[in-house]
Amino acid sequence: MTLPEYDKIARAHRSQETSAPANLAVVEESAATDEVAVLYEHFRTHFGRPDVPGILKCFATHPPLLRHMMVISETLIFSEGALGRKVKEMIATFTSILNACPYCVDSHAYFLRMYGGSSAALKAILNDDLGSPELTLAEQLLLEFVRKVNGFSYEVDAEDTALLMKAGWSELQIAEAIHITALFATFNRVANAFGLGSQGLLALYEEDTAPAVDKQAAKEKENA
Repeated sequence: MTLPEYDKIARAHRSQETSAPANLAVVEESAATDEVAVLYEHFRTHFGRPDVPGILKCFATHPPLLRHMMVISETLIFSEGALGRKVKEMIATFTSILNACPYCVDSHAYFLRMYGGSSAALKAILNDDLGSPELTLAEQLLLEFVRKVNGFSYEVDAEDTALLMKAGWSELQIAEAIHITALFATFNRVANAFGLGSQGLLALYEEDTAPAVDKQAAKEKENA
């Protein structure tokens, strides 16, 4: 089941080994053995990505955690559910912005663009401009709810969920938004604490989709 976002990475011929995190050693692909090696191979063949992302290498320091996180990610994030991939990536990107996680912001901004998020909508999310007309009212309300779940979950009450349902979100969609926000709060903290840097995926997307005239201009500037 090769995902479109990973197919683009594969076609870009990216290096198998990405930069090591700055703070703590992880389990690199070349050093993976036993269960970790099997899980890495499953990831590469199942999703069609040529390399294993850094966040999974962090989880691999505890193989059972890696196994469970891969299942959660596959079934909750990298799939259509009560929420579609575009909305899920909006949540993932915004949560990562709130938690100042460059690794996750880059990855999920890229995924958001891959699943139909406009450059203007992404810019609004990256700038924490939730009042932007590039976002629907329902999206604005959902992302404000995400902010509250991420930083002030103890303040969430029935009025918050009632407001979302009035805007058209179902109870199941709201529940899924809570799960994704909480999961990404975990991902953000792991990535930041290990010291993962950006993978440069959003730049890969923008470069690949730039008009031909812009690409030619950039090439001429590079060769000047």
